[in-house]
Amino acid sequence: MCRGGAESLPGVSTCQLKPEPSDLALNEDVLRFVVSPVVYNTWVKRTYTFRLRPTARQHVALQACLDDHRALYNAALEERRMAWRRCRISVRYGDQSGQLREIRVTCPEQSRWSFSSQQATLRRLDKAFSGYFLRVQAGQKPGFPRFRSERRWNSVEWPRDGDGCRFKPEHRQVYLKGVGTLKLSMHRSVEGIVKTISVKREGRRWFLLLCCDRVPTRPLPATGAAVGIDLGITAFIATSDAELVANPRHGRKAAGRLALAQQNLARKRPGSRNRRSQREVVANRHRKVANQRRDFHHQLARQLVDRYDLLVMEKLRVKNLTRSSSSAPHVRATNVAAKRALNRSILDAGWAAFTKVLTDKAEEAGRQVVTVNPQYTSQIHWKCGLRGDRDGAFFWCPHCTLSEHADLNAARNILRAGLAPPAATAA
Repeated sequence: MCRGGAESLPGVSTCQLKPEPSDLALNEDVLRFVVSPVVYNTWVKRTYTFRLRPTARQHVALQACLDDHRALYNAALEERRMAWRRCRISVRYGDQSGQLREIRVTCPEQSRWSFSSQQATLRRLDKAFSGYFLRVQAGQKPGFPRFRSERRWNSVEWPRDGDGCRFKPEHRQVYLKGVGTLKLSMHRSVEGIVKTISVKREGRRWFLLLCCDRVPTRPLPATGAAVGIDLGITAFIATSDAELVANPRHGRKAAGRLALAQQNLARKRPGSRNRRSQREVVANRHRKVANQRRDFHHQLARQLVDRYDLLVMEKLRVKNLTRSSSSAPHVRATNVAAKRALNRSILDAGWAAFTKVLTDKAEEAGRQVVTVNPQYTSQIHWKCGLRGDRDGAFFWCPHCTLSEHADLNAARNILRAGLAPPAATAA
């Protein structure tokens, strides 16, 4: 990444751009910009994730814990469905929670787990029904809660530290009722107050999730700089400081290996051990791509937060941008293959995930993230404000007779919109 002669950001693939006189004028405005003081929260919430190191017996116990909580969830869902279908009675969380003591007496396999964790499982079902009714009222696709198979149930939650579980940071261990004391791979210290503890399974790996409250923030010293960020496909981001970060395209690079694994999976007989084993191979390859993408987002977001006090981005609705190109039955869809490829590239870049990571890091560091309307940011020239023409990767302004990179022009428009007063923006 280059900024007209400035040093490149470490660890990020970039391309060299020649600075133009218009770039210098924008940089002077940015240097004169002083971020208005913003009152940030002193405390934030954070979830810490650590790798669990269970023994062979603990691995079996963790799997049994997942299976029993899944059985409880499915039984509670069946009770709600049958009560409404036969008697038109709505069963609530309080009704099912009151039956837990009797269930633990009649089912010995349920009594070995924490009572509070089973209550959390019932709350999980109640939350699913609440979301279902909200979607019905909003006229959206309802999505009725469904039974969970073994592949669709991968986590168990304990609502409070000390109630059926105990986090022991001094020993790098955690105690779970019915499982025992498990070792942790703690790569960082835990700050704040541990509120909830969850165990999650990913393939054959187990992770501990600690949801902590009142975690102190770490404000960074002010730099007095602002930047506009334009998200793209060819270049992952383009900044108003004439910097381009190349898109790593993790999904496209791994597409060949993923396709081969999917083909091998399709050849396996349903229900066989070979199919289950090959399914794990496919899941592991998808998981590797997701981890690579997440690591890239975190590194790039950290570099941006360290350098700028104000970060201006477009308020993109990725769900709408990646909507399927299929139309009504009586209308023939056009450019379906091109739209499908564009959707795949947008999802591979992970715009929404990067925006979330950048916002969270900025909140912790005391930085400010502003989102602006993306309308016309790539169609007008940032200097004169008049419409121009785009030819591939370059933008041509017939009024200023200037040609520059289209993504950089959009990034400067985004920065202008973020620096404009609210009244001017509304006008």
